Amino acid sequence: MPNIRKTYKIIKDFLFGALNKEFLVFLFFLALSGAFWLLMTLNETYEKELPVVVRISGVPKNVVMTSELTDTVYVTVKDKGFVIVSYITTNKLQPIVFNFSTYANKQAGHGQVPILDLQRLLRQQLFGSSSITSVKSSGLDFYFNYGSNKEVKVVLAGNIVPGENYYLAHIQFNPEKVTVYASKDVLDSLGTVSTEFLNIVNFQDTVSRVVTLRPMKGVKFVPNTVKLTLYPDILTEESMEVPITAINKPDGLTIRTFPQRVRVHFTVGASMYRSIKASDFSVVVDYKELASHPSDKCKLYIQSKPRGISNAHLEMDEVDYLIEQ
Repeated sequence: MPNIRKTYKIIKDFLFGALNKEFLVFLFFLALSGAFWLLMTLNETYEKELPVVVRISGVPKNVVMTSELTDTVYVTVKDKGFVIVSYITTNKLQPIVFNFSTYANKQAGHGQVPILDLQRLLRQQLFGSSSITSVKSSGLDFYFNYGSNKEVKVVLAGNIVPGENYYLAHIQFNPEKVTVYASKDVLDSLGTVSTEFLNIVNFQDTVSRVVTLRPMKGVKFVPNTVKLTLYPDILTEESMEVPITAINKPDGLTIRTFPQRVRVHFTVGASMYRSIKASDFSVVVDYKELASHPSDKCKLYIQSKPRGISNAHLEMDEVDYLIEQ
C-alpha cells in the first residue's frame, strides 16, 4: 500500500505541476482546434469516385451468357464531406440489379442497358443533396445465345525464342481444342482461337504455363485457359552422304558423276536427327545447264530437303562428270 500511494503521488505531482498544467491546456486547445478544422473541412463540397457493383438477374436456364455486364461501375458523386464519408464508411450504395428480359434482344443475342437507367437507379440510393457528375463503365452490354457452339483449335500468339543454339521442337496445348459459344455468324467465321500475346525468350528447358485465351467480344470459351508446354531442342551440326541424280535429261542418256555421292552438311535438332534419312534429300545436276554451258565440271544443287533442318549446304558444289549415250 505505501508503494502504491507513493506512485500515485508521483504521478499526481507530475500531471498537475505548473509546467504540466500548461502542457495539458495546450493539448486541450490543440484538440479543440483540430475538431473545428475537421468540422469546417467536412462541411466543404467534394467529388468522390465510388464503386458500385452491377449484376444481371433472371437469366433463363436455356440461355448461355457469352459475355457479362461489367462487374463494377464507378460513379462520381458530389456532396458535402459529411455525406461523402458516410458513403465510404457504410453500405449505402448497394449492388444494382438489372433484369435480363427487360434489356435482352432475343433475335440479336445482345442486350444493352442505357446509361440513363443506370443513373436513375443510382439516384434512388443517394441522399437528396448528392448529385452524379460522371459514370465510368467498361461496358453496359451483354451477349448470349441458346447453346450454339463448336470446338476450335488453340494456336499460339507471341514472341517465343529459345536460348542460343536451341530451337522450338514442339508446342503442345492441353486441351488442344476449346468449346466456343457465340452467334452463328461468329462461329462460322472462327477457325482458330489464339492465346494472349506471350513473350517467352532464352529458355533451354521445357516450359509449362497456364495461359489465357485472347478475349473476343460476344464470345465465351470453355475452358478460357489452357496449359501450354514448349519443348526446346538443342541444335547440332550434322552431315549425310546423298546420291547425285540428273534431271531434265533425254531418255537413253546417262550422266555419271565422279564421285556419285556428295556429303550434305546441315543444322538440326538432336532429337530430330534420328528420323532423317539420306533419301529425304535430293541433290541434282541439271542436264539443260550442261547442254547450254558445257564445262569440265557440273554444278550441284540441293533440290529438296527434309522439314525442320536449316543451313543445308554441300561439301562440294561442283564434280567431274561423263555423259553416256
